[in-house]
Amino acid sequence: MRASQLFGTTLRQASGELESYRLLVRAALVRQHAAGVYSYLPLGWRIIQKIAQIIREEMDAIDGQEIHMPVLNPAELWQESGRWESVGAELFRLKDRGGRDFVLGMTHEEIVTDLARREIASHRQLPYMLYQIQTKERDEPRPRGGLIRLREFHMKDAYSFHVDQADLDAYYPHVYQAYANIFYRAGLSAQVVEADPGMMGGTGSHEFMLLTEVGEDTLVHCAACGYAANMEAACGVKQAVGVAQSPRPRPIEKVDTPNIKTIAELMEFFGIEPANFLKTVVYSVEGQLVMAIIRGDLDVNEIKLARILGTGEFALGSEAELAARHIAAGFVSPVGVSGIRVIADDSVTTVDEFVAGGNEVDVHLRHVRLGRDFEPDVVADIALVRDGDGCPRCGEPVAILRGIELGHIFKLGTKYSASMGAMYTDAQGQEHPVVMGCYGIGLDRLLAAVAEHYHDERGLVWPRSIAPYQVILVTLQPGQPEVAQAAESLYAALRERGVEVLFDDREASPGVKFADADLWGMPLRVVISPRNVQAGQAELKLRTAEKGQLVPMNDVLDAIDALLAQAP
Repeated sequence: MRASQLFGTTLRQASGELESYRLLVRAALVRQHAAGVYSYLPLGWRIIQKIAQIIREEMDAIDGQEIHMPVLNPAELWQESGRWESVGAELFRLKDRGGRDFVLGMTHEEIVTDLARREIASHRQLPYMLYQIQTKERDEPRPRGGLIRLREFHMKDAYSFHVDQADLDAYYPHVYQAYANIFYRAGLSAQVVEADPGMMGGTGSHEFMLLTEVGEDTLVHCAACGYAANMEAACGVKQAVGVAQSPRPRPIEKVDTPNIKTIAELMEFFGIEPANFLKTVVYSVEGQLVMAIIRGDLDVNEIKLARILGTGEFALGSEAELAARHIAAGFVSPVGVSGIRVIADDSVTTVDEFVAGGNEVDVHLRHVRLGRDFEPDVVADIALVRDGDGCPRCGEPVAILRGIELGHIFKLGTKYSASMGAMYTDAQGQEHPVVMGCYGIGLDRLLAAVAEHYHDERGLVWPRSIAPYQVILVTLQPGQPEVAQAAESLYAALRERGVEVLFDDREASPGVKFADADLWGMPLRVVISPRNVQAGQAELKLRTAEKGQLVPMNDVLDAIDALLAQAP
């Protein structure tokens, strides 16, 4: 490819919250049309295609079969699975001209399960795995990080089908290893973490994360034993607190607290630490109020709470909803309240007495005791893990890290097959729902993660495996016949040799050409200049090297092969 004909213009500046994203725009790899909606220009699309090829090779190696499913999904399939109601505003819903409901697929469990129930009849057909690389649509409320979180994105989603859980459990490690291979081949070392299945459902899942300070996800990691989990699913041994112990139960006491609004003011007023407070958060769930209570030094993990509630569709209770139950917002507690479900974090069992809201304006309650003054309906772990909490496996302190999710694998079980009737007949003639697994990788996000991991102050630094071109051939003063002839000859020889080469034949200054070469980030730069031609040499420089080297033109092809073999 000749740079003079390349579609897309490099930029000296671009806006965006991440430097890696600004470089993608400056290098003319992507262009934005709306929040979370992008076009890929030729260099960017070549990277996406190389990522796709790596994925295809690894999926094929574990007996995956590639298919293609529609973005436009009939709503009745989502109604069968139950996700028409359970998935919120992020699902694009629309009607055709005849009034029939459709959705734009954000995942394809419903479509693939419909295919499975049409094609599967016998246990002899199982197991198998289907995958696709397809456009997905999600009405993301907060697109961010350029390609990190999109409204339209490209995903490899795969689905495996099994006779039972044991067969899925036996196959799952093969996908796990294939994912590790994919990210390694793309130049990344992924941290595997336990994860929450979320709206996908199922019995277990793992995420593959790139650890980076600019990541949008938070994970909990134990350096001592290797435990790692997404914050949404992480558990921890809560830090002990120096809570004052009462020698004997004291009666509950109503205390006026006028003009005392902040936790700091309450701590000073009562002379206690945060752990002595009973924190109460009220949620509205399908028109009903639910109280989540937790020790005052902790925070509620709403994902854990959602698992207990059986739904992720809830919001904070409004002042009007609280007032209708004669509860004053800002002074809430479960004491004296009836008809409201109470979910308690297990931390409330570690404190003898609490200060809690009095459910009246400017009123708090002192000496509140679990079991005497309030009784939760459920006691469970609903707390966010904190830095320094104990590891649930070994007890050593955990650290809170940030990362970018690269891929996610799930054991779906029979969540979709049972509700949609994807059955098989066993050797005895009995029908059973097919057991399913689900495995996803976002190609856009993977490209963005590589760009985040591999860039410097001059531009992008692509790993050889996914670089748009292996070599950028730069001519200085291409108007000179001997320079043009040497460059054209080398360009033809590289292409004949099967080397992917971008030939910068533009009439531009050396400064512009060198700046663009660094910005584009090809693994190897080859420079043909009047001085080099006169000396019968070419200059070769790896993008990761500090200096280049001069190589005789007779040896340049072999030298290029050797240096490319050294490129990351």
